[in-house]
Amino acid sequence: MNALPRAAELGLIGCHVCGLVCRDAHAAAGAAQVVACPRCGVALHRRKPASYSRTWALLIAAFIMYIPANVVPIMRTASLNDVDDNTIISGVVELWKNGSPDLAIIVFAASIVVPMLKFLALGTLLVSSRRGSNWARQQRAGLYRLVELVGYWSMLDVFVVSLLTALVRFSVLSRVEPLPGVIYFGLTVVLTMLASMSFDPRLIWDGRDTDD
Repeated sequence: MNALPRAAELGLIGCHVCGLVCRDAHAAAGAAQVVACPRCGVALHRRKPASYSRTWALLIAAFIMYIPANVVPIMRTASLNDVDDNTIISGVVELWKNGSPDLAIIVFAASIVVPMLKFLALGTLLVSSRRGSNWARQQRAGLYRLVELVGYWSMLDVFVVSLLTALVRFSVLSRVEPLPGVIYFGLTVVLTMLASMSFDPRLIWDGRDTDD
């Protein structure tokens, strides 16, 4: 099947903020002049500027933060005769041993599996789009939407620590304190979210010969 006409061929451009499709006035205005969206006023670009470099930089920074996030303890539980510092993995193990396997699985999935899959998915999108690959374009577009959808669930560990800290603070015999690992993990989540936002999914379709 022949390729359908592209927006650039029809003289159209889409705003990446509000989604308005309008006439591409870049050619008439000249390369030096900035063309703004008539609805929201943001500068119009055929593709997000420096999308590849920004996404790679944010993704690498997120992976660097992810290492101490799993090594440095994220929470300290203190009682009358015991003080215990827990990393993400040790916290999952403790939940499993204490009779909460369902919660352990949820925390493991949100804190370990989801970030690793996001690294893999965004890396795949970046490499394949940069090479102009024809491989599974529709599936890759769906993968990008999935990455955006599940990104917020990675903050579950931070919410759990915050909730436990607030609840146990009212107890006289025990105490829960957040440790620096929470900061690293929060930075990992924020950086991966920014990486997915900086990636332009329209790059997936650049260089395609067909719409299959």
